[in-house]
Amino acid sequence: MTDWLDHLIVVPVVLPLIAAAAMLLLKEQRYGLKALVSLLCLITLVGVAYLLLHEAASGGPAGDDTARIYNLGAWSAPFGITLVADRLSALMLALTATLAAGGLLFSYARWDRAGPRFHALFLLLVMGVNGAVLTGDLFNLFVFFEVMLAASYGLLLHGSGEKRVRAGLGYVAINLTASLFFLIGVSLIYGVTGALNMADIASKVATIPDHDRALFHVGCAILGVAFLVKAAAWPLGFWLPGAYAAASAPVAAVFAILSKVGVYVILRLATLLFGTDAGASEGFGNTWLLAAGVATVIFGAAGMVAARRLEGAAGYAVMVSSGTVLAIAGTTVPEAVGGALFYMAASTLAAGTLFLIAEILARGEDVAASPQDAVFDDEYDDPFAADDVHEVGRVMPASTAFLGGAFILAALVTVSLPPLAGFAGKLSIFVALLAGDGAMSTASWVLIGALTLSSFAALIALTRFGVAGFWREDAVAPKVRSPEFLAIGGLVLCCLWLSAGAAASLTYAEKTGEWLATPNSYISAVLGDAE
Repeated sequence: MTDWLDHLIVVPVVLPLIAAAAMLLLKEQRYGLKALVSLLCLITLVGVAYLLLHEAASGGPAGDDTARIYNLGAWSAPFGITLVADRLSALMLALTATLAAGGLLFSYARWDRAGPRFHALFLLLVMGVNGAVLTGDLFNLFVFFEVMLAASYGLLLHGSGEKRVRAGLGYVAINLTASLFFLIGVSLIYGVTGALNMADIASKVATIPDHDRALFHVGCAILGVAFLVKAAAWPLGFWLPGAYAAASAPVAAVFAILSKVGVYVILRLATLLFGTDAGASEGFGNTWLLAAGVATVIFGAAGMVAARRLEGAAGYAVMVSSGTVLAIAGTTVPEAVGGALFYMAASTLAAGTLFLIAEILARGEDVAASPQDAVFDDEYDDPFAADDVHEVGRVMPASTAFLGGAFILAALVTVSLPPLAGFAGKLSIFVALLAGDGAMSTASWVLIGALTLSSFAALIALTRFGVAGFWREDAVAPKVRSPEFLAIGGLVLCCLWLSAGAAASLTYAEKTGEWLATPNSYISAVLGDAE
């Protein structure tokens, strides 16, 4: 029987879709009304996401760690469209809503007026991400994936400028290629199993005939390549730092979650399709995931040290976060998966914060170079009027103190120094990897070494940017507008909240890892009697 909480599962998809459609009926000059509609939509999404997260933490609808299922039109799986809210998808919903709320608030300072249809594209992006993490079948995953990408194309170009156009063309080309791989992989999987519902496919993997299993593996490998591109795994993630650095600050902040959609799908499919009950397919691709994850962490660490601007370093930090989860997914250690998910949540919030801080510091650099009229990087066109309303006080060192404190907290989370959440996540990973026979595993020590190296690299890079941004004698106190203050302060508070509640949050993440390690629970919840 469906209770009222089950109906909330569809809200993160339907609400932003309706709101975005309504935006198209409004004149472009109705900035205030559009901003209000978007804000109310995001506030609702945050409430729904955290309600579903609390419900998942309490053990599901029956208190037995069962996922909540919503069958659209009352058509049951595997034939209908099924939305699934379990521990992992609830975590992704909450992370998406939090970052989106911070990015939207920041945009109210000026970016939402830099070009047409910002609010509609922003809400469609959120809708695509929410749908991708909720859907239970590969076909609708492709639909939501394309909605998310289409919106991201427009948002990346938002604000114009040659640099954004160059980055946007490469970004579109790379993701269209990934979409082609997606379709080919799904077609091969459907040809072998005759199913698109992920739970239905998982229930059939062990019984696939030997003469078809190789083709199934090829399809899964091609599908994996598509999502490794989106997850920015090395060597397929070369596009991410440049694209994210070119985007406007609020867009880059919410883009931090996009690579995690690829990580989410890989983790979901790897645990569902290639778990202990997968027969001859058990553990397929784990070695490749581990290698790709370690290489991504090392590449991201080197990129952070080499980066010349803070937004570039933040992009490489996003790659390190994604690579960490990918590598842990290849180890198949449930306890380590939990630590990696906790680290992913903390580091993603920190990366979003760094993107927002980077723009304000860049404005300060431009003012120092040309105090009268410089506001933006010379590579971008200035689409804004020079009104400075809604500032937090006057241009005083207090703004530098606020940004400096926010930068230090975000940097500590990224570097994974105690006592903040990043340290707790990595420590949990290390403990899990070295438990039992893990201490004798070469792979465990290689991964621990790579993660430790990434922390040292982040410390060097962010210390350099901190000194350059806040401790220079000729540094100009940046102007921080009210929406920017609220956005950065809100994300920093989320990092602190995650750190203060590390015990409960880490317990949730570890139970999520255990839930993923028992795919039969997911399959039974989705298929029910149809199995």
